[in-house]
Amino acid sequence: MSTTHAGSPHERWAHFRFAIVGPLLAAPPARGTLREQLARLAQTPWRHPITEAPVAFGVSTIERWYYAARRTAHDPVGVLRRRRRQDAGQQPSLSLALRQALRAQYRAHTSWSYQLHADNLAVLATETPTLGSMPSYATIRRFLKTQGLLPQRRLPRRSTPGTEQAAARLEAREVRSFQAEYVHGLWHLDFHAGSRPVLTRPGVWVTPHLLGVLDDCSRVACHVQWYLAETAETLVHALAQAIQKRQLPRALLTDNGSAMVAAETTQGLADLGIVHETTLPYSPYQNAKQEVFWAQVEGRLVAMLEGCRELTLERLNEATQAWVEGEYHQTLHSELGTSPLRRYLAGPEVGRPSPSSDALRRAFRAKVPRQQRRSDGTVSLEGRRFEIPSRYRHLGRLWVRYARWDLSRVDLVDEHTGAILCALYPLDKIRNAEGQRRRLAPVAAAEAEALDPTSAPAAELAPLLRKLMADYAATGLPPAYLPLHPPNQEEPTR
Repeated sequence: MSTTHAGSPHERWAHFRFAIVGPLLAAPPARGTLREQLARLAQTPWRHPITEAPVAFGVSTIERWYYAARRTAHDPVGVLRRRRRQDAGQQPSLSLALRQALRAQYRAHTSWSYQLHADNLAVLATETPTLGSMPSYATIRRFLKTQGLLPQRRLPRRSTPGTEQAAARLEAREVRSFQAEYVHGLWHLDFHAGSRPVLTRPGVWVTPHLLGVLDDCSRVACHVQWYLAETAETLVHALAQAIQKRQLPRALLTDNGSAMVAAETTQGLADLGIVHETTLPYSPYQNAKQEVFWAQVEGRLVAMLEGCRELTLERLNEATQAWVEGEYHQTLHSELGTSPLRRYLAGPEVGRPSPSSDALRRAFRAKVPRQQRRSDGTVSLEGRRFEIPSRYRHLGRLWVRYARWDLSRVDLVDEHTGAILCALYPLDKIRNAEGQRRRLAPVAAAEAEALDPTSAPAAELAPLLRKLMADYAATGLPPAYLPLHPPNQEEPTR
């Protein structure tokens, strides 16, 4: 039987108890039959007002409720409320030393969440036994709330036309959660601007950018690393590490940032057989798993670094790797029902073996066409000229593979197959000034035969001209011109 009502737990219990004994008040039992009525109610299954699980009560308990409601005429429901504990709101399990430590911790870290305060206080209580035993998380949370020690929220970002358009689209289109069925079936990649600046070697404070690669199925952080800039070079550097640490994924979801749609990135993903999907502009909810991860990074990792005044990039990366492997991968994920690492190991997975480091570097390079300079056999890349071997001097349009951040690895590739033909090197004008020149090698066998001095001499008339003259003679028409001097007449001397 259901007797649950909306309201606070105390109100639910009051309504629940009154629903049981109320019929006895509305129709009082005859003399001598009250015990029988109470026994019948004790045998009736009820639904718990809080958990809604089946529950039963004894005869004495229902009898106590009945007499309490009958003695109060003005508020029979109110007297059935559960009594408030005498020590309610006092948190007796929280010692005075722990209260002082918790207040000091809040003053130093006002942006920490309740859970982060509880986790750090637990470590502090373990390190300092004189503080007393550690209470539950609920006690810590109630104490902070009753003392007005609330986490300070960050201000929202300023509104822009792009965000307003995205918000309108979000209101008009439904949003559905999704999850890849297989490990390595889909990866998420995104950059996050950190809230804490780092001190660089030149003594300049710079905002670091965290690049994170997450597996959609398991939520495992395949690789996370902080950089000083959000570029295609840093993206490729981190993504290559993620592939080598884990496996080759089947698909990758990113936003439309310049680093994500750079030629090196898209070409590398295509060469490695990774499907590249992008989200709609100003729609971070489409990559919500990354946003949830950023919240954990800022709420726990970065928050615990507030005491580090001179934070460097190296220190930040060391702390990040330790936090990811020691806490994030080991913590129970509420949606998965297990930790990300256990979910990752349980599978099933559709990953592929990782290529070598050199193969990954070759893959993440742009493929661009260039016109060969006939004058000196060079092409221009990023403002620098590269020499083309003489055996390819007959090609006007060339295809080159290179990365803008590494011009030491430039290759000439086949236009149709993409196979590497040779490596290209920068033009060395100083060395060329020595005057030494290689002998031009023949481009093909026909050219070699044409340059052979023992070959037959070329015909006097070209084949086409010879044919045209023969066809004209076959018409029988006289030549359509008059010679200045007929053949039988000598040319006059001057």
